[in-house]
Amino acid sequence: MVAETFLPQINGVANTARHVADRLRARGHELLIIAPGPGPDSYGDVQVIRARSFRTPGYKEFPVGLPDPSIERAMAEFKPDLVHVASPFIIGAYGLRAARRLGLPTVAIFQTDIAGFARQYPWFAAADRGIWRWVRRTHSRADRTLAPSTASVEALVQGGVPRVHHWGRGVNLDLFDPQHRNEAWRREISPDGKPIVGYVGRLAAEKKVRRLAELSELDCRVVIVGDGPDRASLEHALPKATFLGMRRGADLASIFAGLDVFVHTGEHETFCQTIQEAQASGVATVGPAAGGPLDLIHDGVNGLLFEPGQTGSLKQAVKTLLDHPEARARMAASGLQRVQSRTWSAVVDDLVDRHYAQVLHETAAVRRVA
Repeated sequence: MVAETFLPQINGVANTARHVADRLRARGHELLIIAPGPGPDSYGDVQVIRARSFRTPGYKEFPVGLPDPSIERAMAEFKPDLVHVASPFIIGAYGLRAARRLGLPTVAIFQTDIAGFARQYPWFAAADRGIWRWVRRTHSRADRTLAPSTASVEALVQGGVPRVHHWGRGVNLDLFDPQHRNEAWRREISPDGKPIVGYVGRLAAEKKVRRLAELSELDCRVVIVGDGPDRASLEHALPKATFLGMRRGADLASIFAGLDVFVHTGEHETFCQTIQEAQASGVATVGPAAGGPLDLIHDGVNGLLFEPGQTGSLKQAVKTLLDHPEARARMAASGLQRVQSRTWSAVVDDLVDRHYAQVLHETAAVRRVA
């Protein structure tokens, strides 16, 4: 596995890579992980080779891997049956080239809308077309690209990327569960009993967390969980909100379950894992009518969608759920029911038994013909 980011970083790409690694090892597969440093050189009994990296403005805690000859050497020595490339951009692109030179089958996981994110930062905004050319060139080297949502599959196909297939994401149902609702925590956050609306995620420009300012007119408490470069400015822009910082594990699960409504504010999500985690926690969800959330929220069934370009749309969606507790409970129950089959073990088994197997079969067939 060549991962664009891995532990100790906490983000969607690293978390997905970790769940894949866990299930592969549980099924008895041998695994080698190559990722940017710094970080531990092992994950359980799996060796992690750390490639050279640098840090970007606005994302200084996020190391970006550099092309490194050690990647190809490690692949050649390990002699894998297949190379899994997690969200390839720089180190992943190099990994795909190295795999091709070594004649190794490859599966690339598309997970980050880099072009969409870049548009939120002045120093990257003009790079949109160049980024898409790079994405197309990089993923064209893979035997199969897997995208997590209908919207991301369509975007890749329209962008000229070949051999694109859909592969979703799992959710940890042992961790995220309505039973973790903590009434003492709710009284601490909302002593007057007002409903609690929460956001969980990175505090950065592309997440559009400032949209939560619309909720200041509603009779609710706003809780923001996460950290990032925009935290200080957001605390200034949202003085009534409660900022809880980065939370993980059982602590995070308890916060999710303690919400009355979960809101995701950004429209550049290829999937949006926090929506699934909120649904697994028995919470009604609100998300943008764009990108990955379109697959996760069926408007009026298990949550509500808002129009990102329409001022007040987010506020109206949240208000609807707050004003109609019976509908909110119905949508929360529907969301919980819909995620019950999306365990990480089932999702990774699908990755191995369908996508890995088909790529290995196709590669073997080509070699027999050659």
